[in-house]
Amino acid sequence: MLFKNMSVTYQIDQITGMQHLMVAHWHHEKMNNPYDGLLQLACTEHQFNFLLWHEEDAARCQRSDDARIAAAKRSIDQYNQQRNDSIEKMDECIADLLVRDQIESTGSLNTETPGSAIDRLSILALRMYHLNQQVQRSDVDQEHRVAVLQKLNRCKLQHEELSQSLKELLADIFSGRKRHRTYRQLKMYNDPTLNPFLYA
Repeated sequence: MLFKNMSVTYQIDQITGMQHLMVAHWHHEKMNNPYDGLLQLACTEHQFNFLLWHEEDAARCQRSDDARIAAAKRSIDQYNQQRNDSIEKMDECIADLLVRDQIESTGSLNTETPGSAIDRLSILALRMYHLNQQVQRSDVDQEHRVAVLQKLNRCKLQHEELSQSLKELLADIFSGRKRHRTYRQLKMYNDPTLNPFLYA
């Protein structure tokens, strides 16, 4: 199980490895989730980012008619809600593991939860995959490839730094040096009792 008998470094490397692997896999095979525990939750969250990415592309396509754009916007709204719910579930899982291991802390809270950092790594994995596709295009000039490579290299650096920061945060949380709390986003737009356009 994650955070038990395994180093935090190894566990985060598992999550980021899964994200890169599944982005490539889902572009050619049916979407699946063969994992369990926190890795399974991270994969589910990654699936919603994958779906969001491609619906966002469809919504911006100038060839899309109004019906397709409206459908894309509704899908984006649904996937984004599910993505946010999944981030909370990852943080809840970490909170449960802390209870299981009887780890308590009076340390400071971080500005970002581990679930939110895993979400950002998921988006970076998607961006790096699609930037790499741009580099491999045969219908673009060298100037395009150089510009894309610069973006890709920056993404790789951001991914490396964020991965390391997450490892350090989790090490602090599971040693009791930092507190962990699930950040509730409390989205209102899909709640029929809170969105005026839904309850009016």
